[in-house]
Amino acid sequence: MDTAAQVLLIIVSSVLAIFLIVLCVTAIYVIRVVKKVNKMADRAEHMASSVESAAEAVRNTAVAMPLVRLISKVVSVAQKRSKKG
Repeated sequence: MDTAAQVLLIIVSSVLAIFLIVLCVTAIYVIRVVKKVNKMADRAEHMASSVESAAEAVRNTAVAMPLVRLISKVVSVAQKRSKKG
């Protein structure tokens, strides 16, 4: 081989080695970012289900509230009548 060809081979090999190293490092960082995004998505899903549960509890309480008010009024009326008579 000519010296020019050897120099060109060394340059191309060096550039390829550097490119592969940069590619590996980039792949590692991308994998880490994807894992973090997945964790954040799981947390968001958990929070959404928690909010749904809280909304369901509030909805159930709101449905039961008129019944509680009715019972409260009946008890207060009964107490007032027992004090009078």
